[in-house]
Amino acid sequence: MSDLDPIYLDYAATTPMREEVFEAMAPYHREAFGNPSSGHRWGREAQAALETARGRIANALGAKRREIVFVRGGTESDNLALLGRADATRARSGTPCVVTSAIEHKAVLDAARSIEVDGGRAIVLPVDRNGTLDLDALDAAFEASPCLVSIMWVNNEVGVVQPMEEIVERCGAHGVSVHTDAVQAVGKLPIRLDEIALDLLSLSGHKLYGPKSSGALFVREGTEVHARIHGGGQEAGLRPGTQDVAGAVGLAEAVCLAVEEQEANVAHYLALRERLLGKLRAEIPNLRVHAEGGAVAGHVVSVGVPDVAAEMLMISLDMDGLAVSGGSACQTGSASVSHVLRAMYGDEALPAAIRYSFGRGTTETEIDRAAAATSRVVERLRGTAVPA
Repeated sequence: MSDLDPIYLDYAATTPMREEVFEAMAPYHREAFGNPSSGHRWGREAQAALETARGRIANALGAKRREIVFVRGGTESDNLALLGRADATRARSGTPCVVTSAIEHKAVLDAARSIEVDGGRAIVLPVDRNGTLDLDALDAAFEASPCLVSIMWVNNEVGVVQPMEEIVERCGAHGVSVHTDAVQAVGKLPIRLDEIALDLLSLSGHKLYGPKSSGALFVREGTEVHARIHGGGQEAGLRPGTQDVAGAVGLAEAVCLAVEEQEANVAHYLALRERLLGKLRAEIPNLRVHAEGGAVAGHVVSVGVPDVAAEMLMISLDMDGLAVSGGSACQTGSASVSHVLRAMYGDEALPAAIRYSFGRGTTETEIDRAAAATSRVVERLRGTAVPA
Protein backbone atom coordinates (compact mmCIF):
# COMPACT_ATOMS: atom_id res chain seq x y z
CA MET A 1 0.00 0.00 0.00
CA SER A 2 1.29 3.41 -0.97
CA ASP A 3 1.24 6.29 1.51
CA LEU A 4 -0.83 8.12 -1.11
CA ASP A 5 -3.60 5.51 -1.24
CA PRO A 6 -6.86 6.63 0.38
CA ILE A 7 -7.98 4.81 3.52
CA TYR A 8 -11.59 3.77 4.07
CA LEU A 9 -12.54 3.63 7.75
CA ASP A 10 -16.29 4.19 7.47
CA TYR A 11 -17.50 0.59 7.49
CA ALA A 12 -20.28 1.45 9.97
CA ALA A 13 -21.80 3.54 7.16
CA THR A 14 -21.59 0.81 4.54
CA THR A 15 -19.42 -2.07 3.38
CA PRO A 16 -18.42 -3.33 -0.07
CA MET A 17 -20.24 -6.41 -1.26
CA ARG A 18 -18.21 -9.59 -0.78
CA GLU A 19 -17.39 -11.63 -3.86
CA GLU A 20 -19.13 -14.65 -2.34
CA VAL A 21 -22.30 -12.58 -1.95
CA PHE A 22 -22.11 -11.23 -5.49
CA GLU A 23 -21.69 -14.74 -6.90
CA ALA A 24 -24.58 -16.13 -4.84
CA MET A 25 -26.88 -13.37 -6.10
CA ALA A 26 -25.88 -13.38 -9.76
CA PRO A 27 -28.08 -16.28 -11.01
CA TYR A 28 -31.20 -14.60 -9.61
CA HIS A 29 -30.57 -11.48 -11.66
CA ARG A 30 -30.29 -13.50 -14.87
CA GLU A 31 -31.51 -17.00 -15.66
CA ALA A 32 -33.34 -17.70 -12.36
CA PHE A 33 -35.33 -14.47 -12.53
CA GLY A 34 -38.80 -15.78 -11.74
CA ASN A 35 -41.36 -14.21 -9.44
CA PRO A 36 -41.58 -16.40 -6.32
CA SER A 37 -45.37 -15.97 -6.29
CA SER A 38 -45.72 -17.55 -9.76
CA GLY A 39 -46.81 -21.16 -10.01
CA HIS A 40 -44.62 -22.24 -12.96
CA ARG A 41 -41.10 -23.65 -12.79
CA TRP A 42 -39.41 -20.25 -12.84
CA GLY A 43 -41.56 -19.13 -9.92
CA ARG A 44 -41.02 -22.37 -8.01
CA GLU A 45 -37.26 -22.04 -8.45
CA ALA A 46 -37.35 -18.48 -7.12
CA GLN A 47 -39.58 -19.50 -4.21
CA ALA A 48 -37.22 -22.33 -3.28
CA ALA A 49 -34.25 -19.94 -3.28
CA LEU A 50 -36.17 -17.44 -1.16
CA GLU A 51 -37.09 -20.02 1.45
CA THR A 52 -33.58 -21.45 1.50
CA ALA A 53 -32.26 -17.94 2.20
CA ARG A 54 -34.83 -17.47 4.95
CA GLY A 55 -33.80 -20.77 6.52
CA ARG A 56 -30.08 -19.93 6.37
CA ILE A 57 -30.60 -16.64 8.23
CA ALA A 58 -32.82 -18.34 10.80
CA ASN A 59 -30.24 -21.07 11.42
CA ALA A 60 -27.40 -18.56 11.74
CA LEU A 61 -29.29 -16.57 14.39
CA GLY A 62 -31.08 -19.36 16.22
CA ALA A 63 -34.55 -18.51 14.94
CA LYS A 64 -37.32 -20.40 13.15
CA ARG A 65 -37.55 -19.98 9.39
CA ARG A 66 -41.07 -18.55 9.55
CA GLU A 67 -39.86 -15.87 12.00
CA ILE A 68 -37.68 -14.15 9.36
CA VAL A 69 -39.41 -11.44 7.31
CA PHE A 70 -37.53 -9.94 4.36
CA VAL A 71 -37.71 -6.14 4.07
CA ARG A 72 -35.81 -3.40 2.23
CA GLY A 73 -33.17 -2.49 4.79
CA GLY A 74 -32.69 -1.57 8.43
CA THR A 75 -34.82 1.57 8.39
CA GLU A 76 -37.85 -0.29 7.08
CA SER A 77 -37.24 -3.09 9.57
CA ASP A 78 -37.16 -0.65 12.50
CA ASN A 79 -40.28 1.12 11.27
CA LEU A 80 -42.20 -2.11 10.81
CA ALA A 81 -41.28 -3.22 14.31
CA LEU A 82 -42.40 -0.03 16.06
CA LEU A 83 -45.29 1.09 13.89
CA GLY A 84 -46.55 -2.43 13.29
CA ARG A 85 -46.53 -3.19 17.01
CA ALA A 86 -48.33 0.09 17.75
CA ASP A 87 -50.97 -0.68 15.12
CA ALA A 88 -51.56 -4.09 16.67
CA THR A 89 -52.17 -2.39 20.02
CA ARG A 90 -54.61 0.09 18.46
CA ALA A 91 -56.49 -2.76 16.83
CA ARG A 92 -57.21 -4.12 20.31
CA SER A 93 -58.65 -0.68 21.24
CA GLY A 94 -55.55 0.23 23.18
CA THR A 95 -53.43 3.37 23.15
CA PRO A 96 -49.90 2.38 22.13
CA CYS A 97 -46.94 3.42 24.24
CA VAL A 98 -43.41 2.69 23.08
CA VAL A 99 -40.23 3.07 25.11
CA THR A 100 -36.86 3.74 23.55
CA SER A 101 -33.57 5.48 24.34
CA ALA A 102 -32.20 8.91 23.48
CA ILE A 103 -29.36 7.42 21.41
CA GLU A 104 -31.35 5.29 19.00
CA HIS A 105 -31.07 5.47 15.23
CA LYS A 106 -33.38 8.07 13.71
CA ALA A 107 -35.41 5.25 12.16
CA VAL A 108 -36.50 4.33 15.69
CA LEU A 109 -36.76 7.81 17.18
CA ASP A 110 -38.76 9.21 14.27
CA ALA A 111 -41.04 6.18 14.24
CA ALA A 112 -41.66 6.72 17.95
CA ARG A 113 -42.52 10.38 17.30
CA SER A 114 -44.92 9.27 14.58
CA ILE A 115 -46.72 7.08 17.11
CA GLU A 116 -47.10 10.16 19.32
CA VAL A 117 -48.47 12.21 16.43
CA ASP A 118 -51.08 9.49 15.85
CA GLY A 119 -52.27 9.75 19.45
CA GLY A 120 -49.96 7.28 21.16
CA ARG A 121 -47.15 7.87 23.60
CA ALA A 122 -43.36 7.63 23.33
CA ILE A 123 -41.06 7.54 26.35
CA VAL A 124 -37.41 8.31 25.58
CA LEU A 125 -35.05 7.02 28.26
CA PRO A 126 -31.79 8.72 29.22
CA VAL A 127 -28.31 7.25 29.07
CA ASP A 128 -25.22 7.99 31.14
CA ARG A 129 -21.98 9.58 29.92
CA ASN A 130 -20.87 6.22 28.54
CA GLY A 131 -24.07 5.83 26.55
CA THR A 132 -25.40 3.03 28.75
CA LEU A 133 -29.16 2.89 29.27
CA ASP A 134 -30.55 4.05 32.62
CA LEU A 135 -32.16 0.82 33.84
CA ASP A 136 -33.93 2.56 36.73
CA ALA A 137 -35.65 4.80 34.18
CA LEU A 138 -36.64 1.68 32.24
CA ASP A 139 -38.22 0.21 35.38
CA ALA A 140 -40.16 3.44 35.93
CA ALA A 141 -41.40 3.38 32.33
CA PHE A 142 -43.24 0.09 32.91
CA GLU A 143 -45.86 2.06 34.86
CA ALA A 144 -47.08 3.38 31.48
CA SER A 145 -47.87 -0.19 30.30
CA PRO A 146 -45.83 0.03 27.07
CA CYS A 147 -46.54 -2.29 24.18
CA LEU A 148 -42.88 -2.26 23.12
CA VAL A 149 -39.40 -1.39 24.35
CA SER A 150 -36.92 -0.72 21.51
CA ILE A 151 -33.21 -0.47 22.40
CA MET A 152 -30.32 -0.57 19.93
CA TRP A 153 -27.90 -3.39 20.80
CA VAL A 154 -24.74 -1.69 19.46
CA ASN A 155 -24.85 2.05 18.86
CA ASN A 156 -23.84 3.05 15.35
CA GLU A 157 -22.10 6.29 16.37
CA VAL A 158 -20.10 5.48 19.50
CA GLY A 159 -20.17 1.66 19.59
CA VAL A 160 -21.64 1.30 23.08
CA VAL A 161 -23.12 -2.14 23.74
CA GLN A 162 -26.31 -2.16 25.80
CA PRO A 163 -26.95 -4.84 28.47
CA MET A 164 -29.53 -6.51 26.30
CA GLU A 165 -29.92 -9.63 28.43
CA GLU A 166 -30.77 -7.49 31.47
CA ILE A 167 -33.15 -5.33 29.43
CA VAL A 168 -34.96 -8.37 28.07
CA GLU A 169 -35.23 -9.90 31.53
CA ARG A 170 -36.74 -6.74 33.03
CA CYS A 171 -39.19 -6.37 30.15
CA GLY A 172 -40.16 -10.02 30.37
CA ALA A 173 -41.01 -9.64 34.04
CA HIS A 174 -43.61 -7.05 33.01
CA GLY A 175 -44.84 -8.88 29.90
CA VAL A 176 -43.51 -6.19 27.56
CA SER A 177 -42.26 -7.01 24.06
CA VAL A 178 -38.67 -6.06 23.18
CA HIS A 179 -37.25 -4.93 19.84
CA THR A 180 -33.58 -4.30 19.11
CA ASP A 181 -31.94 -2.60 16.18
CA ALA A 182 -29.09 -5.09 15.72
CA VAL A 183 -27.76 -3.60 12.48
CA GLN A 184 -24.33 -3.00 14.06
CA ALA A 185 -24.50 -6.11 16.26
CA VAL A 186 -25.00 -9.00 13.82
CA GLY A 187 -21.58 -10.48 13.09
CA LYS A 188 -20.01 -8.35 15.83
CA LEU A 189 -21.60 -9.99 18.89
CA PRO A 190 -22.78 -13.55 19.53
CA ILE A 191 -26.53 -13.48 18.87
CA ARG A 192 -28.67 -16.54 19.43
CA LEU A 193 -32.38 -15.88 19.39
CA ASP A 194 -33.03 -19.27 20.95
CA GLU A 195 -31.05 -18.09 24.01
CA ILE A 196 -32.37 -14.53 24.49
CA ALA A 197 -36.10 -13.78 24.61
CA LEU A 198 -36.16 -10.90 22.16
CA ASP A 199 -39.44 -10.50 20.31
CA LEU A 200 -38.24 -8.40 17.35
CA LEU A 201 -34.79 -7.83 15.83
CA SER A 202 -33.74 -5.72 12.85
CA LEU A 203 -30.75 -6.31 10.59
CA SER A 204 -29.40 -4.82 7.38
CA GLY A 205 -27.35 -6.35 4.57
CA HIS A 206 -25.09 -3.51 3.54
CA LYS A 207 -23.53 -3.23 7.02
CA LEU A 208 -22.08 -6.75 6.74
CA TYR A 209 -20.87 -6.99 3.12
CA GLY A 210 -24.29 -7.76 1.68
CA PRO A 211 -26.43 -5.86 -0.85
CA LYS A 212 -27.85 -2.44 -0.14
CA SER A 213 -31.61 -2.24 0.36
CA SER A 214 -31.67 -5.74 1.84
CA GLY A 215 -32.71 -6.47 5.38
CA ALA A 216 -34.87 -8.56 7.64
CA LEU A 217 -37.07 -8.33 10.69
CA PHE A 218 -37.15 -11.24 13.11
CA VAL A 219 -40.66 -11.58 14.52
CA ARG A 220 -40.86 -14.16 17.25
CA GLU A 221 -43.77 -16.53 16.84
CA GLY A 222 -46.74 -15.15 18.77
CA THR A 223 -45.61 -11.51 18.63
CA GLU A 224 -48.39 -9.42 17.11
CA VAL A 225 -47.27 -6.94 14.44
CA HIS A 226 -49.47 -5.37 11.76
CA ALA A 227 -48.37 -4.61 8.21
CA ARG A 228 -47.66 -1.02 7.19
CA ILE A 229 -47.81 -1.79 3.46
CA HIS A 230 -50.77 -3.53 1.84
CA GLY A 231 -50.85 -5.68 -1.25
CA GLY A 232 -50.43 -9.30 -2.21
CA GLY A 233 -49.78 -10.81 1.19
CA GLN A 234 -46.14 -11.79 0.72
CA GLU A 235 -43.86 -12.25 3.76
CA ALA A 236 -46.70 -13.55 5.91
CA GLY A 237 -48.62 -10.40 5.01
CA LEU A 238 -46.13 -8.18 6.86
CA ARG A 239 -44.23 -6.96 3.80
CA PRO A 240 -46.39 -7.36 0.68
CA GLY A 241 -44.91 -6.96 -2.77
CA THR A 242 -42.78 -9.08 -5.06
CA GLN A 243 -39.76 -10.24 -3.07
CA ASP A 244 -36.22 -9.45 -4.12
CA VAL A 245 -34.95 -13.00 -4.38
CA ALA A 246 -31.39 -11.99 -5.28
CA GLY A 247 -31.30 -9.58 -2.34
CA ALA A 248 -32.55 -12.25 0.04
CA VAL A 249 -29.98 -14.74 -1.22
CA GLY A 250 -27.23 -12.15 -0.87
CA LEU A 251 -28.37 -11.18 2.61
CA ALA A 252 -28.36 -14.80 3.72
CA GLU A 253 -24.85 -15.36 2.39
CA ALA A 254 -23.61 -12.20 4.11
CA VAL A 255 -25.22 -13.06 7.45
CA CYS A 256 -23.87 -16.61 7.42
CA LEU A 257 -20.34 -15.49 6.58
CA ALA A 258 -20.45 -12.75 9.23
CA VAL A 259 -21.59 -15.19 11.91
CA GLU A 260 -19.04 -17.83 10.88
CA GLU A 261 -16.17 -15.32 10.97
CA GLN A 262 -17.38 -13.35 13.96
CA GLU A 263 -14.90 -14.57 16.56
CA ALA A 264 -11.84 -13.89 14.43
CA ASN A 265 -13.16 -10.56 13.18
CA VAL A 266 -14.01 -9.30 16.68
CA ALA A 267 -10.50 -10.09 17.92
CA HIS A 268 -9.12 -8.24 14.90
CA TYR A 269 -11.32 -5.18 15.55
CA LEU A 270 -10.42 -5.00 19.23
CA ALA A 271 -6.71 -5.09 18.41
CA LEU A 272 -7.13 -2.33 15.84
CA ARG A 273 -9.13 -0.26 18.31
CA GLU A 274 -6.39 -0.40 20.93
CA ARG A 275 -3.73 0.39 18.34
CA LEU A 276 -5.62 3.40 16.99
CA LEU A 277 -6.49 4.84 20.39
CA GLY A 278 -2.94 4.39 21.64
CA LYS A 279 -1.56 6.39 18.75
CA LEU A 280 -4.24 9.08 18.85
CA ARG A 281 -3.80 9.61 22.57
CA ALA A 282 -0.05 9.93 22.15
CA GLU A 283 -0.30 12.40 19.27
CA ILE A 284 -3.37 14.57 20.00
CA PRO A 285 -3.56 16.51 23.26
CA ASN A 286 -6.87 16.56 25.15
CA LEU A 287 -8.44 13.78 23.07
CA ARG A 288 -11.80 12.55 24.35
CA VAL A 289 -12.78 8.92 23.75
CA HIS A 290 -16.56 8.55 23.66
CA ALA A 291 -18.18 5.70 25.61
CA GLU A 292 -14.77 4.73 26.97
CA GLY A 293 -16.11 3.66 30.35
CA GLY A 294 -18.84 1.39 29.01
CA ALA A 295 -19.00 -1.86 27.11
CA VAL A 296 -18.11 -1.18 23.48
CA ALA A 297 -17.94 -3.08 20.19
CA GLY A 298 -14.44 -3.10 18.74
CA HIS A 299 -15.32 -2.02 15.22
CA VAL A 300 -16.49 1.53 16.11
CA VAL A 301 -14.21 4.17 17.67
CA SER A 302 -15.56 7.65 18.35
CA VAL A 303 -13.36 10.47 19.64
CA GLY A 304 -13.75 14.17 20.34
CA VAL A 305 -11.07 16.62 19.25
CA PRO A 306 -11.15 20.00 21.03
CA ASP A 307 -10.11 23.32 19.51
CA VAL A 308 -10.96 22.53 15.89
CA ALA A 309 -14.07 23.22 13.82
CA ALA A 310 -16.02 20.05 13.10
CA GLU A 311 -16.80 20.86 9.46
CA MET A 312 -13.20 21.81 8.64
CA LEU A 313 -11.96 18.68 10.40
CA MET A 314 -14.07 16.40 8.20
CA ILE A 315 -13.16 18.29 5.01
CA SER A 316 -9.46 18.23 5.84
CA LEU A 317 -9.42 14.52 6.70
CA ASP A 318 -11.15 13.77 3.41
CA MET A 319 -8.62 15.88 1.51
CA ASP A 320 -5.84 13.91 3.24
CA GLY A 321 -7.39 10.68 1.91
CA LEU A 322 -9.05 9.45 5.09
CA ALA A 323 -12.69 8.34 4.85
CA VAL A 324 -14.23 8.66 8.30
CA SER A 325 -17.38 10.35 9.59
CA GLY A 326 -18.52 12.78 12.23
CA GLY A 327 -21.33 10.46 13.29
CA SER A 328 -24.09 8.60 11.49
CA ALA A 329 -24.05 8.63 7.68
CA CYS A 330 -27.86 8.63 7.91
CA GLN A 331 -27.73 12.30 8.91
CA THR A 332 -25.68 13.64 6.01
CA GLY A 333 -26.09 17.36 5.53
CA SER A 334 -26.91 18.10 9.15
CA ALA A 335 -24.67 20.68 10.81
CA SER A 336 -26.17 20.05 14.25
CA VAL A 337 -24.40 18.20 17.03
CA SER A 338 -25.04 14.46 17.09
CA HIS A 339 -28.13 13.62 19.14
CA VAL A 340 -26.20 10.64 20.50
CA LEU A 341 -23.40 12.78 21.94
CA ARG A 342 -25.88 15.37 23.17
CA ALA A 343 -27.77 12.65 25.06
CA MET A 344 -24.52 11.41 26.60
CA TYR A 345 -23.05 14.77 27.58
CA GLY A 346 -26.06 17.04 28.06
CA ASP A 347 -25.50 20.75 27.61
CA GLU A 348 -21.72 20.43 27.81
CA ALA A 349 -19.75 22.07 24.99
CA LEU A 350 -18.81 19.23 22.68
CA PRO A 351 -15.58 18.95 20.69
CA ALA A 352 -15.54 17.97 17.02
CA ALA A 353 -16.27 14.26 16.68
CA ILE A 354 -14.61 11.67 14.48
CA ARG A 355 -16.01 8.16 14.02
CA TYR A 356 -13.60 5.53 12.74
CA SER A 357 -15.13 2.16 11.89
CA PHE A 358 -13.22 -0.92 10.79
CA GLY A 359 -13.84 -3.69 8.28
CA ARG A 360 -12.61 -7.24 7.96
CA GLY A 361 -9.77 -6.14 5.67
CA THR A 362 -8.58 -3.14 7.71
CA THR A 363 -4.85 -3.44 8.37
CA GLU A 364 -2.48 -2.18 11.06
CA THR A 365 -0.71 -0.15 8.38
CA GLU A 366 -3.98 1.63 7.57
CA ILE A 367 -4.53 2.32 11.26
CA ASP A 368 -1.05 3.79 11.62
CA ARG A 369 -1.54 5.98 8.56
CA ALA A 370 -4.99 7.07 9.74
CA ALA A 371 -3.62 8.10 13.13
CA ALA A 372 -0.78 10.03 11.49
CA ALA A 373 -3.14 11.76 9.07
CA THR A 374 -5.50 12.72 11.89
CA SER A 375 -2.61 14.15 13.90
CA ARG A 376 -1.37 16.20 10.92
CA VAL A 377 -4.81 17.60 10.22
CA VAL A 378 -5.54 18.47 13.86
CA GLU A 379 -2.21 20.23 14.35
CA ARG A 380 -2.65 22.08 11.07
CA LEU A 381 -6.12 23.24 12.06
CA ARG A 382 -4.86 24.23 15.47
CA GLY A 383 -2.30 26.41 13.78
CA THR A 384 0.87 24.29 13.92
CA ALA A 385 1.85 22.84 10.56
CA VAL A 386 3.33 19.35 10.56
CA PRO A 387 5.17 18.09 7.44
CA ALA A 388 3.41 15.29 5.60
